[in-house]
Amino acid sequence: MKVIRCITCLMLLAAFVFGLAPRLAAAGNNDGGKTETAAAPPAGHHPAAEKTAPAAPAPDSTVVIELQQLREAVQIQTQNFAEHSRELESERTALREELDRISALEAKLGVTANLAASSAALAATGANAAIGPTVGAATKAPSAQGQDLGKKIESLEAKIKNFGPFSFGGDFRLRDEPYFGGPVNQSQARNRERYRARLYINAKLNNDISGGVGLSTGDLNDPITSNQTANQFFTRKPFALDRAFINYNPHQFKALTLTGGKFAYPWYRTQLTWDDDIFPEGVAQKLEWTSDNWKVLRQFALIGFQLPFAETQNPEAIKTYTQPVSAPLPYTTGSIHQSVVYGGQIQTRWQLTRWLKFTADTAFYNFHNADPIALANQVGYGNASASSPGAGLYTLNNTLTNSFQTVTASVTATGTSGTTPGGITVSKQIIAAKLNSKFALSDSIAQFDIKTWSDRWPIRFLGDYVQNTEACGNQPGVAPLTAAQLTTLGKTANVVVATVNGACNPHERRAHWIESRFGRLQEKGDWQFAYTHMLIDREAVMSLFDFSDIRQGSNVQQNRVEAYYQAHKNVQVGFTGFFGRQMGTTNATETELKRLQFDVLYKF
Repeated sequence: MKVIRCITCLMLLAAFVFGLAPRLAAAGNNDGGKTETAAAPPAGHHPAAEKTAPAAPAPDSTVVIELQQLREAVQIQTQNFAEHSRELESERTALREELDRISALEAKLGVTANLAASSAALAATGANAAIGPTVGAATKAPSAQGQDLGKKIESLEAKIKNFGPFSFGGDFRLRDEPYFGGPVNQSQARNRERYRARLYINAKLNNDISGGVGLSTGDLNDPITSNQTANQFFTRKPFALDRAFINYNPHQFKALTLTGGKFAYPWYRTQLTWDDDIFPEGVAQKLEWTSDNWKVLRQFALIGFQLPFAETQNPEAIKTYTQPVSAPLPYTTGSIHQSVVYGGQIQTRWQLTRWLKFTADTAFYNFHNADPIALANQVGYGNASASSPGAGLYTLNNTLTNSFQTVTASVTATGTSGTTPGGITVSKQIIAAKLNSKFALSDSIAQFDIKTWSDRWPIRFLGDYVQNTEACGNQPGVAPLTAAQLTTLGKTANVVVATVNGACNPHERRAHWIESRFGRLQEKGDWQFAYTHMLIDREAVMSLFDFSDIRQGSNVQQNRVEAYYQAHKNVQVGFTGFFGRQMGTTNATETELKRLQFDVLYKF
C-alpha cells in the first residue's frame, strides 16, 4: 500500500508538471532571472535596417515559487519511495527465508523440491526503485508470493501425511453421555464421560498391493465399541490392534479386489446388522464395475466373504454330553469346530435423473455354528485355562438378547479349606450354552440421494429390512444328564437346563431401519440433521454384533435424532439422542430410556 501511495503521488506530480509547461513557455527563456544580450549585427548589414531586439519580460514570481515547491515535493517523495523499497526488500528477504525452510523440510522428507520458480519470482522483485511499470510489477509480487507460500504449506502438510508409501490418519472423540429413565429401579440411570482415539496407517506398496494397520481404544472383550469410559481410577487404557489387512487389486483386471486380515467392511450395511466399530476378520472378494458414461446403471458389484470368529472343542456336547463332570468343567473331547460367517452381497447404483441417485443392495449372512457366541457371553465360562482349550474364548462383555439355553452344574466337593475340614460348594458352573435360533439373515437396503438447490443441503432417505430365515431353527431342548454321568472322584453334581431369557418365537424374526438425513459434513460451516427409526424383533439379528448404542441388541424399538456442525475443517461438534425401550414392556416395569450424547470430534 505504501508503494501504491508513492506511485499515485508521482502521477499527480507528472500531471502538475505537464500543466505547468505552457505557463513557463509564456514566461520566456530565463537563466536564473537574467535577460540575454542581443547579438552583434552581421558584417555588411545596413544600419538603417537594424531593429532593436525587445527586452525579455521578467519571470512570473508565482511560477517560480510553485516550481521550487514542486522540486521539494519530488525530493520528499523520492526519499519516501527509497524507504518503502527498503521495507519491501526486508519483506522479500523474510519470504525467501521461509521458502528456504520449506525446501529443507522437503529434503528431509525425501520429496522433490521445486522452488526454482519461487526463487526466480523473488529475484524479479529485486530492489528497483525505478518509477513506472517495473514498480507496478514489484508491488504485485508480495501478494502472489504469499499465495504461493500458502499453497506450498498445504502441499507440505499433505506430504507429511503421506510419508513415502504410507499415509496416516485417525481421530479423537470426547463424549458426555447422560442416561434417564429405563427400568423403574433406575439401574440404567447414569452420567459418564467417554472418549475414543484411533490411529490408522495405510500403505500402497505398488499398483497392485496395498494394506494397512490400525490401533484404537476400547474394551478388548467388546467388539462393537471403541469407546473408553473414564471409570478406572485414572489407570492406563488399552490401545490395541483394530485392523490389519492387505488388498490385492491386479492391474491386469482392475475389477477384482481380494482382501485378507482384519479389515473394514467391503459390503454396504447399516448398524441394524453390523456395528460401525467392528472390523471383521477373514477374507473377502469383490468384483466391481463402475462408469459415469453408462446411461442409468452406474455401478454393479458382487462381493463374497468368509469370516471365522471362533474355535471351540466339540460345541455339540451340550446335546450329547457323555463325560463325567470334573473340575474344571469344560469340554475335553471332540474335534475343534470352526464358527464362520459366510456371506455375499449384490450392489447396484443408479443415476435416475441429474438430481436423483438410487442405490439398491441385497446381502445374505449365514452364521455357521453360532452357539459359541452364547457360550462366550456367559461370564462364568468365558475364562480360558491351559487345561481347557475348548473354553479358550473371550468373555463377550455385552448383553445377549436373543433367546438361548444354558447348562449349569451345582457341584459339591469334600475337602479341606485351609486347616478346617469341611465341605466346599461351587454352585452353578456354566458348562454349555446354545442359541435357540440359527442365524441366516437376508438383508435388503434401498437408498435415495437427492441433490437440492445447494451442495451443502443434500437429502438422503434410506430403508433397511432384515429377516432371519432360520429363527428358532436351533430350538430343541437339552435333556438332563444321567446319574452315572454326574459322578466322578467323590464329587457329585446336579445339572439343570435353564432358559434364561424367554422362549423362542419363530414369528419374531424381522427388523427394519428407516433413516432420513439433511445436510452434509465436509466444509467449515456445514450442518447435518438426521432421524432414524429402528424396530428389531428378538430373533431378527445377532444381537451381540449390531448397533452398540441402542437400548439393547434385539427385542427393542428405538428412535434416534442427530444434529452435527462442522466447526472447522477437522472439528465436528454434535448431539445425538436415543429414545427406546424393550418391546412388550409397560411403564410399570420400564419407561422409555433416554440416552443423550454430546460429542466433540477431531480428525487428523
